[in-house]
Amino acid sequence: MLICIGTGFSSGLPLYILIQLVPAWLRDSGVSLSDIGLFALIQMPYTWKFLWAPLIDRFAFSMGLRRGWIFIFQLALVISVAFLGWFNPAVQTSSIALLALFVAFFSASQDIALDAYRREILADEELGLGNSIHVQAYRLSSLVPGSLSLILADHMSWESVFIITSLFMLFGIFMTLLVSEPERDNEIKRYGMKDMIFAPLEELLSRKGIRGLLLVVAFIVLYKLGDNMATALSTPFYIDLGFTKTEIGLVAKNAALWPAIFGGLAGGLLMIKLGINRALWIFGGVQLFSILGFAILAYYTPTLWLLAIVVGFEYLGVGLGTAAFTAFIARETSRTFAATQLALFTAMASIPRTVTSASTGFIVDEIGWYRFFLLCASLAIPGMLLLIWVAPWKEEELYYP
Repeated sequence: MLICIGTGFSSGLPLYILIQLVPAWLRDSGVSLSDIGLFALIQMPYTWKFLWAPLIDRFAFSMGLRRGWIFIFQLALVISVAFLGWFNPAVQTSSIALLALFVAFFSASQDIALDAYRREILADEELGLGNSIHVQAYRLSSLVPGSLSLILADHMSWESVFIITSLFMLFGIFMTLLVSEPERDNEIKRYGMKDMIFAPLEELLSRKGIRGLLLVVAFIVLYKLGDNMATALSTPFYIDLGFTKTEIGLVAKNAALWPAIFGGLAGGLLMIKLGINRALWIFGGVQLFSILGFAILAYYTPTLWLLAIVVGFEYLGVGLGTAAFTAFIARETSRTFAATQLALFTAMASIPRTVTSASTGFIVDEIGWYRFFLLCASLAIPGMLLLIWVAPWKEEELYYP
């Protein structure tokens, strides 16, 4: 469980840099909402990471199959994030986008190895709690780019801010050096490179069938759709409401973080009693209705106390929903092909955040923030309906070797 804290923090930090710190930096430098929304496309490596996941499942370095890859990508993240602040958003937007794309690639690749590592060290009965702790540490990492870095930006140059932010990746590097490689049999080594590409999919099809697999993929894409869209431009939204960067750092980010952590940890513990299927139903319902809080914030005159309440309730739903969602994804994979199958499923889960979120700036410009958040709430409904087939309330939950 302590290792899950390290994997979560290391995994979440670079993503939050891309979706919180970079948009705030661009908006503060006068970049339009439409252009900022398009920056979501730099997260495409999260969607396509399953293409190179078989390499990470097959080839090992001296530090081990998982730890070697994790270390390489963590080192690359420290360097690439530090260089981001050297550019001027007003005149070097394309260069920033290119470097941010590299950050996304290193981050997505690190996630492949981290997710597989976590799947291997957790026993089946520990998946709910272990993934919940991972997600809460993931959320906790948002304190750095979403709070500390924004506060520092009011007092120092953005170049210094990005250098300081990048150094927090050292926490993940220290974890990688301290932990041991998981014990495993040599079954995966018997597969050649060609087999490693197709064997994970064949194993999924043998278990789920074509219809079952399509339903699972559709659920993974749609379950967090409304939630991901609602929070895609949260920092620019707070800025447009008139809050300062310090207020956002101290109030909005902390009001988002701690309820999400509480919700996630509570969700992990409740899943021991409820099971993953029932948790998806209950937590997903809370997640859906909490999105409407943003519509309230957009409709009424914003105050700090209203901001804290609305954001806190929204992220309580986020914490609960994400805890059940990540446990579901882990449960649907096989340990033998952990890296490739988890990369495939988490890539599907990132589609709303990368593709759909790229259009959020245009949608807001057309219909305004209030109607936008109503739209986000309505888009959460299809994913809930799919629970009837992928996670029935009373169905027995199975795990796979």
